[in-house]
Amino acid sequence: MKTKIQSLITINRDYVRDCYHHLHAHPELSFQEFETATFIQNQLIEMKISFRSGIGGNGILGKIEGKNPSKRVVALRADFDALPVSENVDLPWKSMNENVMHACGHDVHTACLLGVAKIFNELRNEFEGTVLLIFQPGEEKAPGGARLMLEAGLFDEIQPDLILAQHVSVDFQTGTMGFLSGKIMASADEIHVKICGKGGHGALPHLVNDTVLAASQTIVSLQQVRSRLCHPLTPMVLTFGKLIADGATNVIPNEVHLSGTFRTFDEKWRIEAKNHIIRIITETCAANGCTAEIKIPDGYPCVINNSEITEKAKEFATDWLGKQNIVSLEMRMTSEDFGFFTQKYPCTFFRFGVKGESNANTGGLHSSTFQIDEKAMETGVGGMAWLAWSFLNE
Repeated sequence: MKTKIQSLITINRDYVRDCYHHLHAHPELSFQEFETATFIQNQLIEMKISFRSGIGGNGILGKIEGKNPSKRVVALRADFDALPVSENVDLPWKSMNENVMHACGHDVHTACLLGVAKIFNELRNEFEGTVLLIFQPGEEKAPGGARLMLEAGLFDEIQPDLILAQHVSVDFQTGTMGFLSGKIMASADEIHVKICGKGGHGALPHLVNDTVLAASQTIVSLQQVRSRLCHPLTPMVLTFGKLIADGATNVIPNEVHLSGTFRTFDEKWRIEAKNHIIRIITETCAANGCTAEIKIPDGYPCVINNSEITEKAKEFATDWLGKQNIVSLEMRMTSEDFGFFTQKYPCTFFRFGVKGESNANTGGLHSSTFQIDEKAMETGVGGMAWLAWSFLNE
């Protein structure tokens, strides 16, 4: 069967490439992926694959049934939203949408899953079980498309036995796949703060409640959450990347806005830390005669790979690519809303290398110069297809 799947990868190589080019040229932001969803649906219609659409927004669930469909159900997930980044790579399929770019490889994930769909649609009479195709919107923006799709009854009609998801990696060479059991990506919570005070003339500070000073001291004071309140061995990040104080050289504004991110691998500490963050912001602002409006909506949980599923996936990938092309991943403080899936089902989230020799100096994820070695999509299609086939035929 390996030879047959490899043959189908070759046959559908141009199709996958063309899908990637189209998606890359027409990126859409999170929860605005209407044309992208239509494109995916049209591909499934052309393949005569049944699907449900409009799940949690623009989400789509395709279904390919083999013989004895209930024997085992394997779900495969790809995300398809883009980022608010202006592309700075001169490609024929460069983004046509201003300040929107597929800078994280979600176009690659979707093109590869469409390629996998082609393969299993061709093989539907040669396997037992069911393959579910999850095309997910809104991975890059809270509350997360995964959460919304699950809440909208994604699996009400059929429950998966396991879920596989993959992501491009600019750190590894084309032709490689990487795995890690257990905790692999951190939780992520957004922090939004509006600090209010009495603004006024910068030369008359005794007549104002300095919101800028309160904001500055708040950011500094919050560092004790990591340095003094968090257990030294607990991974954690607390970063503020946005501070808007719309005053002037001699004007202290009435309000200042802060936005940041809090990440950790410990769900118990996650709850405790958010209470500390709220307390420190409130007390620091009060000490400066200001008030604070704080919003910390529930973000993404940790991505936790099921050990049994992940180790088996690693074995199957080794059989597909050879031991020399399998790498061990490290825990990352980046986050993924795939964590919502890992909370409910046996899952594994793995990566495949897209760093070809010609792209050795390509930009990183979320950068304006991000690009891939297109040959890597053969691994993206083949690796996912072989893992799904192997799990179906255990």
